[in-house]
Amino acid sequence: MATSDTKLADTDEKIFIGKGEETAWLTLALANRHGLVTGATGTGKTVTLQVMAEGFARAGVPVFAADIKGDLSGISEVGEAKDFILKRAKEMDLTFQPDQFSTVFWDVFGEQGHPVRATVTEMGPLLLSRMLDLNDVQEGVLNVAFRVADENGLTLIDMKDLRALLDAIAPDGSKKAADDEEDPLAPIRKAAQGYGNVSKATVGTIQRQLLVLENQGGAKFFGEPALTLKDFMRTDRDGRGIVNILVADKLMQSPRLYATFLLWMLSELFEELPEAGDLPKPKLVFFFDEAHLLFTDAPKALMDKIEQVVRLIRSKGVGVYFVTQNPVDVPDKVLAQLGNRVQHALRAFTPRDQKAVAAAAQTFRPNPKLDTARVIMELGKGEALVSFLEGGGTPSMVERVMVRPPSARIGPITPEERKAIMDASPVKGKYDTAVDAESAYEIIQKRLAGTAAPADGSAGGEGGGILGQLGSIASTIFGTNVKRGRMSTGQVIARSVTRSVTDKVIGGVAADLGKSLGGSVGGSIGRALVRGALGGLLRR
Repeated sequence: MATSDTKLADTDEKIFIGKGEETAWLTLALANRHGLVTGATGTGKTVTLQVMAEGFARAGVPVFAADIKGDLSGISEVGEAKDFILKRAKEMDLTFQPDQFSTVFWDVFGEQGHPVRATVTEMGPLLLSRMLDLNDVQEGVLNVAFRVADENGLTLIDMKDLRALLDAIAPDGSKKAADDEEDPLAPIRKAAQGYGNVSKATVGTIQRQLLVLENQGGAKFFGEPALTLKDFMRTDRDGRGIVNILVADKLMQSPRLYATFLLWMLSELFEELPEAGDLPKPKLVFFFDEAHLLFTDAPKALMDKIEQVVRLIRSKGVGVYFVTQNPVDVPDKVLAQLGNRVQHALRAFTPRDQKAVAAAAQTFRPNPKLDTARVIMELGKGEALVSFLEGGGTPSMVERVMVRPPSARIGPITPEERKAIMDASPVKGKYDTAVDAESAYEIIQKRLAGTAAPADGSAGGEGGGILGQLGSIASTIFGTNVKRGRMSTGQVIARSVTRSVTDKVIGGVAADLGKSLGGSVGGSIGRALVRGALGGLLRR
């Protein structure tokens, strides 16, 4: 860690970020008011991100960050006293002291980190539609599929579950109507048609999009054991926050998958964490690199929910920091929630670039001593304009500072170093082996073979089982299984209230049931019965 006679070092209340005419401090108590790090390629955004992550970790705050280029992995190794680092430290009257930070690597593909998995049920139809780039009609059919799965006790864990379900709800013209030939999936098909016309052509299009996702490696993301987000919120033996790094170089080859995955993580955090109010420091800080991908071509409904989650997750003790090239990449409603700003250099080679620079300058609280728009174009590598929240939560005047050098290594680690870190990981063995529990695919196959319970779950077998019985009982009690027609505003509100009550009651039952059953089956039942706060918001 950097120390000096001028006391420019992290404290229990603040993180030292940089120094100019004024010292740039990020107040921990205001760090959950979110933030933004912007700048052109090669201007120092990654180093700034590392400096901030180191400061949070020292303060005992766990960090999650996506590593697009692999450069952030160096935070796990002891820093090296290279000439340019010593020079910058000397210019800032600092004494460079190497350091390293406890790190856990994660990888959707399970190649350079622990696998990250979620069930199809947890992802939900809206985010999955976004991942698959479906149109409104196709998204509607996917919503029907999820509703039918809920009502028939068909737990959706992996891609083969979803494929089997889509096949089950698609009309099958080859089936004869003769009495002696009964379709074992007829109740499922009938239930699907009850929610509207489900055409075989639309189902076929969704299946082809699933194939595209599988070819991109996205299928590895769906399965069990599913990620427990509490594993992100750990501290090491010294009380420092663990830095969780998502290896995203390969994931970035599928930008929509990358953006939807990180949005899913935010939604899970929003669901799982209790209200915390104003804390002395955040419970977790989440860095969202290449943030513009989250908003590109996003439909209005999704944009509204993103803005809502960013606004509300602050009260859960989570700080979200978007990293992108220009503030205009972030919609105004979201930008308004980002109180802590770091702006690296932007280049203005075209009239469009000049407008972008002017827009970036306008996002700061003006400083009479600085021509913000001009300075943005003059900043050198490692320099930045900063404005952090202070006192009563108001942004400070923009200041030009030199960002302090990181204490850990700058740049990527070797494969051998990565392997050593993973071998000593606190979650080693927990996620490394996939588990294929009985779910929708297996249940549907049994029904086709005539060995499973009917689709309505009346026999209490695998088809309906505990899931079907609990879901049916709860839906009957609270009236949420009534078919939806044209409802009045009052009826819509009443339905929302009863659904909220149902989620809470059944969520408690599912939690107790999951504990008693244990393992994958218990977790699957809990997740199938109650989707989660954001997922519920998005799907209503």
